[in-house]
Amino acid sequence: MMKTESFTNYMSRVIENLKKEERYGTAYIYSYALKALRIYKGKNDLPFSVFNKMEMKHFEQYLLNNKRSWNTISTYFRALRAVYNRAVDEEIIKGELRLFHHVFTGVTSEKKLALEVSEMRELIAKNCSRTMLCETGLSPSLQRARDLLTLMLLLQGIGFSDLIHLRNVNLKKSSGKQYFLHFRRQKTGTELSIQVPPEAMAIIERYRSKDSFSLYLLDLLDGRSRGEEAYGEYRRQLRIFNYNLSRLATLCGVDSPVSSYTARHTWATLAKYCEVPEEVISEGLGHSSLEVTRTYLKRFENEKLSKANLIIMDYVFKGNQRLWNS
Repeated sequence: MMKTESFTNYMSRVIENLKKEERYGTAYIYSYALKALRIYKGKNDLPFSVFNKMEMKHFEQYLLNNKRSWNTISTYFRALRAVYNRAVDEEIIKGELRLFHHVFTGVTSEKKLALEVSEMRELIAKNCSRTMLCETGLSPSLQRARDLLTLMLLLQGIGFSDLIHLRNVNLKKSSGKQYFLHFRRQKTGTELSIQVPPEAMAIIERYRSKDSFSLYLLDLLDGRSRGEEAYGEYRRQLRIFNYNLSRLATLCGVDSPVSSYTARHTWATLAKYCEVPEEVISEGLGHSSLEVTRTYLKRFENEKLSKANLIIMDYVFKGNQRLWNS
């Protein structure tokens, strides 16, 4: 080791630099990963020597024992790996080869994030006439959540972060009076161009920002907030949206979990059911690679294989020949 700075101090500096670069999402993920490692070790100031293969494996087991999901574990380790590798590049430490090779840094589809088409219809098209509803229908907050979920589905499964950060300049009108959204994804910077159906345009107009000073297309964010304050406001709106989606699902009798990810994963899965090529689905979602899209569709593939196996076993052991589409 060429310098004596602790890992805690080094990662804290990296986090502060990320905030200066306005990469608040990454900064918060790094902060959560550092906090989890500190709690695991029972102290705040961690030396770089805490990083060895056995310790990382123990940390992984600790996270599992504390009910962390595999995707959360992967997020923490990828954050720690990025900072550790940066320290190696800056010659702060020598580094251990393949240090994170034996801990989970992938992505798993451990939860059902997509809805069946019937469930999505219940959420966005049905009257939801349950006793918990007032006689006049959905409350304004629940109607807003329903409208935004519908809009996200209509706009090719657009992510909530992308939707909420759309700006007025992103909405364009062609010579044929057709509206398009041209923007870069918040997460990857990938350029996307989405044709806006009339139904989506009606929702956009309903929630269009009336603040002449706001840069944003919709009235979901205060257009005057900047920096970390703006990121905090986005996080607050995300929590409100998820809370209201959960309430909406209960009222509509949808038992599957519903969140800000629902429209995106449902759009992708239903596109696959309709035999849309994976390459087209990937481009429509603005994914950085086809592998990311395949992770979205992994549960779909598993269900398809399970169905195939049941058909085959039924034919072999019971003599019942069933066709795939029967």
